Amino acid sequence: MKKSKVVVTRTAGELAKALGLRAGDGAEIKLRSDLNSKIIEVVGRKGLTHAQVARQARTSRTRVTAIMNRNTMEISTDLLLRVLYALGYTARITFQKAA
Repeated sequence: MKKSKVVVTRTAGELAKALGLRAGDGAEIKLRSDLNSKIIEVVGRKGLTHAQVARQARTSRTRVTAIMNRNTMEISTDLLLRVLYALGYTARITFQKAA
């Protein structure tokens, strides 16, 4: 039996590289992860239920549950932004030249 090699990454960029993805994919992973983390933080701080968040963002409770469990493969970046906005926050994106 062939042994698997364990790879540990610390950043989205390192993860993308380890998976053989482009640098831009790493940037997308980081953006989506940051949006997801902020949503989880705000929902927890406000003590909202998944149903309450879903109503505010005009989406399904199932989708909110997926976001809260970090299961966002089928969740669009647009929806993450809409949920964040419904919670009273906006995202600020800055631009800089890629390395």
